[in-house]
Amino acid sequence: MSKSLPGGGPAGRMIDQVYEGGRRVARVLYIGGVGRSGTTVLERALGELPGYHVLGETVHMWQRALVDDELCGCGRPFSECPFWTAVGERAFGGWDRVDPAEVIGLKRAVDRNRYIGRLAAPRLPAAVAAQVARYVGMYRRVYDAVAEITGAAVLVDSSKHASLAFCLRWDPQLDLRVLHAVRDVRGVAYSWTKGTRRPEATSGQTSFMPTYSPATTALRWDLYNSAFGMLARRGTPTLRVRYEEFVADPRAVLAAVADFAGAPVDDTGLAFASDTAVELTAQHTVSGNPVRFRTGQVPLRRDEAWRTGLPAGQRRAVSVLAAPLLLA
Repeated sequence: MSKSLPGGGPAGRMIDQVYEGGRRVARVLYIGGVGRSGTTVLERALGELPGYHVLGETVHMWQRALVDDELCGCGRPFSECPFWTAVGERAFGGWDRVDPAEVIGLKRAVDRNRYIGRLAAPRLPAAVAAQVARYVGMYRRVYDAVAEITGAAVLVDSSKHASLAFCLRWDPQLDLRVLHAVRDVRGVAYSWTKGTRRPEATSGQTSFMPTYSPATTALRWDLYNSAFGMLARRGTPTLRVRYEEFVADPRAVLAAVADFAGAPVDDTGLAFASDTAVELTAQHTVSGNPVRFRTGQVPLRRDEAWRTGLPAGQRRAVSVLAAPLLLA
């Protein structure tokens, strides 16, 4: 069942380790939602909590890290990062044992928004189930390796894509909990009209993130948020967090998220966060918003530049397109 903030942290099991059939079950806190909803800074803040470890957007790992060798959040190319080298050794016997083309092919076969209806069904056709199991198994091996290396109780994956979350729900060896991040659709729409440089891009790669029209963003906002609502109704534990609530009271939101994740924190664990900022250290994340490279004090504020930057006609169009979910 989906729960929202505010209203107190949801009841959740406090389990140091989860086991099934004698095997440890990885606990993954999956951040889902539309890009430019504050997910990266939320992920970075969660990574400062004791017992938590952030991975970045693993959905892009197979292309951007293994093939393009883009920068880890620590600033090194993926192939030169000692942390991810150790993960590859533990998970696969080395990243050279992984065929990125195979994983990317599986992604195209099962991990697309167009397949969410099929992934939400009570059962999968045998052939599809085999593909999903093979695809999700690659993520689980990465999760297990990170958990073993770091000793973290909770792994935070900020991939955001609803279709990947629907795939992950099929693996009984994952303790999957979804953090559904939502931001005012008009702020999201305005943000996607602006070109943002990708500092992790290497020579010959696209150096700017894509841009979308406000109408296109509104439709994507509808699709993603509806999909995560469906995921919650299918029984995946889900907590909805609004960006505006997070920047207004970061400590309260982080504490509630930690309760939901089953690894609560006390005031000492939240010492890095104030009412207006978070103190961030370097973290080993793959792909994501440029905020993943920032360290030191990062201010948190309610960004409402869309009120003047987005033309009135576009604001109205976006509001109309997103009206059903805005009312919900």
